[in-house]
Formats: sequence, structure tokens, C-alpha cells
Amino acid sequence: MRFFLIIVILTFLHPTIYGRGPDYLVDPAPLHRCEKALTDIIVHDIFSPPVASRIYVYANIAAYEILVQQSTQYRSLSSLLHEMPSMPKPGKEIVPSLAAVYAFMTTGKRLIFSEQLLEDSLKQILLFYNKVPQKLYAASLEYGQAISDSLFKWIGKDQYKETRKLRRYRYLKQEGKWIPTPPGYIDAVEPYWNKIRTLVMDSCNQFKPQQPTIFSKEPGSLFYKEAYEVYTIVKELTPEQTATANFWDCNPFYLNTEGHLNFATKKISPGGHWMSIAGAVSRQQHADLQKTIAAYTFTSIVLFDAFIGCWYEKYRSNVIRPETYINIYIDESWRPLLQTPPFPEYTSGHSVISTAAAKVLARIYSDQQPFDDNTEVDFGLPVRHFTSFTQACNEAAISRLYGGIHYRAAIETGQKQGEEIGNYIIQQLMDKAIVQH
Repeated sequence: MRFFLIIVILTFLHPTIYGRGPDYLVDPAPLHRCEKALTDIIVHDIFSPPVASRIYVYANIAAYEILVQQSTQYRSLSSLLHEMPSMPKPGKEIVPSLAAVYAFMTTGKRLIFSEQLLEDSLKQILLFYNKVPQKLYAASLEYGQAISDSLFKWIGKDQYKETRKLRRYRYLKQEGKWIPTPPGYIDAVEPYWNKIRTLVMDSCNQFKPQQPTIFSKEPGSLFYKEAYEVYTIVKELTPEQTATANFWDCNPFYLNTEGHLNFATKKISPGGHWMSIAGAVSRQQHADLQKTIAAYTFTSIVLFDAFIGCWYEKYRSNVIRPETYINIYIDESWRPLLQTPPFPEYTSGHSVISTAAAKVLARIYSDQQPFDDNTEVDFGLPVRHFTSFTQACNEAAISRLYGGIHYRAAIETGQKQGEEIGNYIIQQLMDKAIVQH
């Protein structure tokens, strides 16, 4: 009896094995707060969609690699992601959830601009663990820092720094090619993203889509018909189509113009929207800490690779945006519902990444999973209900036609590209990292 009591006391003081110790030490709430805090900074700092995906993925991998060490359901990613080394093991007793939160926020802090804002959020989140004994607390933070430091040796070799030094993009002054659009005529966003190291895909062009529709300015041509469809749909939008387009707008930098005054409205990125969905479904399903970090991490990985594959095609095919084409060849006064993003048209980025993310989330939670998406509440839009991830990704894709910023071909081909990338991530990563029971 005395021996049993000693075991119980030690288990309470050293909660390093899941299912033991105080319940709050395996509560996913602090992780959800970390994800929200990082998203708020990404919005605040106005990171482009591809760069945002990079911030999300490395922060989540840091947390995942700590939590996976005592999991019987998930495996480390170190042998499954390109060039990722094995992570150091803790030399002392730790609280894994605390170490994971610290690793997440420490890694994220090194990838953003507003470091102090994220540090302030971290201080508030760490109050969740104020009952942890001091030695355990200190050892957990020390280990979280060690994981972040080890990851950064790997992160630093992903070619991001090198792409910052490349010459400014010079757009092609040819018919049918993309040029900057009003109102800001903003320079091309991340034209060299194809050089970023992929995590699972063999290369940026592994899932190169079919060639876009051949450009033509002649009425009756296929390209003209595709542009005219955009033109007429935007002119005849129903209230529901308008609501759909606005819900999935996800423009990190919406430029408002009032006379000579220009100012930005900051919004969540497309990838950030799907990271929010991963969190919303995890909360609504009362997922435990392990499943929650898996949902966030695998979603962030597929988003990261999907952006690389999509951006490769965008700057390879360099297709003119509907706004430019319609203004030149159909109606110079026409404007899209949404603001045209500052990069080429084909394929549709939201279509690619939404379909890829939906595939991954369906692998974790099943595709027959209804959920409420409250992502846009912070931006003044209501909660939207979906019956499945497929319904959500299909709506995200078609929203780009309603918004007037993509032709149908870029949407449909983009979804096909996203499906291929999502399936590949499932086969090459998730089927190996998730232990079947």
C-alpha cells in the first residue's frame, strides 16, 4: 500500500506520460491559443500567403516533435520530411505540453516581425502552467528552446534567405501575360517561391498541371469565352454568391482608396483560414492534444507544399488576370467583386491549397464531418456551416469565380492539382506517420 502511494505521488509530480497527472497538462487549450496568437501576428505583419504557410509549418513541427515522443499513435517526422534531422531527446523530466507550447512560440517568434507581441502572448499562455513545479517548468522551457534551436539549423537551409536576395521581378510585357492590377499595382508576390525546399513533394513541379487555355483576344475563342463568363457572373451575382466570395476572400492586404488616401485592411490568408478550420474542428470534436497537434501540423505541411507547387505554375504560365483582360477587350469600366491579388492567375491558389487541406483533414477526421467555420467572425462576417471538408473546399474554389479574380479553368485545374498534392502527402507522409490501430 505504501509503495502504491509513492507511485501515485511521483506520477502527479512528474507528469511526463500522457493520461497521468493533472488533466490540465494534456489540455489542448494552450496550443489553440498559440495558433490564434501566431495567426494574429501573421495578419498584423501582413505576410503573403506563401510566407504565412512557412511560419505555420515550422512552428507546428516544433510542437509536434515534442508531443510525438510519448505517443503510440503518431511518429516523428524527422525521417519523413526532406533533410529534417532527428531531434534531441530531453535530458531531464519535462512537461511535454509546456515544452511544446514554448517550442511553438519560440520558433514562430523567429519567423515574424512583431516579436514582442508574440512574446506578450506567450507570457499569458504560460500562466496556464503556473502550478507546475519550478524544476519541471524550467526543464520544459529549456527543452522547448533546444527543439527550436535544432529545427532552425534545418529551417535555415530551405532557401528562404537566398530568395530574399534575388533581383526584383520584371513582368513580361507581352499579350496574355500577367501585369500588376489596380488599385495599387502592387509588385509580384514571391515570384521565386519555386526555389523553396519542399517538405514532402519531390520538387516544385512534381504536380505540374495541364497547360492553361491558349490566350486569344478574339471573340468566340475559348479564352475569350472564359473571360466573358467571369464578366457576366460578376455582373449578375446573387446575394449568396456575394457572401461566398467575401467569406473566402482571405486577402492579407486589401488596399482601400479614398481620393488620394490609401490604407490597408488586414485579413487572414487562405492558408490561415484552413489552419483555423483545423483548429475549429479539433475543438468541436473535443480532440485530445495529440490529435489536435496532428491536425494542425499535417494541415500546415500540405499547405506549405501546395503553395510551392501552385506558385511554380503561376510564374511559369504567367496568365493574365480577368480584370486586365476584361478591361482591355470587353469592358474598360468593369471591376471584380474582390481585389485582384498581385500575382499571375493560373492556377487558382485558393483552389489548390483548399482542396489539398481538405484531403488531409478528411484523413484525420473523415470527410463526413460537419463543422462550423468561425474564421471570419474577427473580420465582420458570420459563422458558416459546412457538411464536409469537401463542401468547404469546393466553395472556396468557386468563390474565386464569383469574386471575379479567376477563370473557371484555373479553378478546376487548381482543384485537381490540390487533390493530387493532398493525396501524395497522405500516402508519403501521413500513412507512415500515423500508426493504425
